[in-house]
Amino acid sequence: MRLAKAERIAGPGGGKQRMELVQGDLESADLVALLQAHLDGMAALSPPESVHALGLEDLRRPEVTFWSLRQDGDLLGCGALKELDPSHGEIKSMRTAERHLRKGVAATLLRHILAEAKARGYRRLSLETGSTEGFAAAQTFYERFGFVDCAPFGDYRADPYSRYMTLEI
Repeated sequence: MRLAKAERIAGPGGGKQRMELVQGDLESADLVALLQAHLDGMAALSPPESVHALGLEDLRRPEVTFWSLRQDGDLLGCGALKELDPSHGEIKSMRTAERHLRKGVAATLLRHILAEAKARGYRRLSLETGSTEGFAAAQTFYERFGFVDCAPFGDYRADPYSRYMTLEI
């Protein structure tokens, strides 16, 4: 289902470019490939028992809302929001297509997810990311948005390969 609202953000060189948030659409080949790259990347950086990325079937669950960000049909990135309980959500499957890194894609997706979490009445938004050097950019990104370290939440357990972060909203 396509969302009625498209968000404009500054593109490379400061110009405004139209980007479209698309809810669902877990069937397109480019999206399936991006999600597979996400899973492969997580598997390359963490042992199997420490990979918590969601596959396609888990992203279709009713408690998960999934978005992709496109520009002129080109897939820029994706992200999801999983409801843990009526006051707590979790960020899942944040990934930017490699050729669109450092263009504001992740920030656009995260701002949308934060706005949706607030609209749902969540009081807290959390995430799990890796703890190793390969996840440093993700950790810094979330810290810039105000996320701080927290204890494992939901079904997570203490894991030396995981870093848990949260934001009160």
